Amino acid sequence: MVTYPGLPGPTVSDHLSRQGSRGRYADGTTFQIGRIDMVTNTGTYVDAPFHRFAEGADVAALPLERLVDLDAVVVDARRAGRAIGREVFAGVEASGRAVLVCTGWSAHWRTDTYGEGHPYLDRGAVELLRDAGALLVGIDSLNIDDTRDGTRPAHTLLLQAGIPIVEHLCNLELILGQRVRFHCAPAPFRGAGSFPVRAYALRAP
Repeated sequence: MVTYPGLPGPTVSDHLSRQGSRGRYADGTTFQIGRIDMVTNTGTYVDAPFHRFAEGADVAALPLERLVDLDAVVVDARRAGRAIGREVFAGVEASGRAVLVCTGWSAHWRTDTYGEGHPYLDRGAVELLRDAGALLVGIDSLNIDDTRDGTRPAHTLLLQAGIPIVEHLCNLELILGQRVRFHCAPAPFRGAGSFPVRAYALRAP
């Protein structure tokens, strides 16, 4: 599975296979120990400030309060075009919440289309979300930035403000208009700027 064009897909194998474990344990008792070799930007993942800034917090240092059981708002940006501007977020209460941007782009996952011409947030939208006090920003697209812009304003401004970014979300259209709690905790690896997450939302009580 290739997540981002140009980055290798993960390799999953046995470190210890069930067949190889025979003889180490009692008859009929076997174990499997897996091995994974992958770049940290694989699947749905969270970006920590260290991804962009050498002195920034890594995924191990991200506070759970910014990743787990977050009040979330899902913003419908499916008709906004490629560059999603601040007008899409007019009236959105972002303060203290996860803002999840539904672009519909995840429908192209694992096709050549997914890696080309994806929707992204423009600088104005990013500045609005940062200044409004969003706890986290997620998107169901290849990248929250326009990959043709080498300055990467969304990653720069959000991560500089300590706001984690989640990319490659999916199924956001299923929770449009609902009050949900969002969860996306990574394994707390030190020295990693990004790491895969199991992102999910639960209906708020």
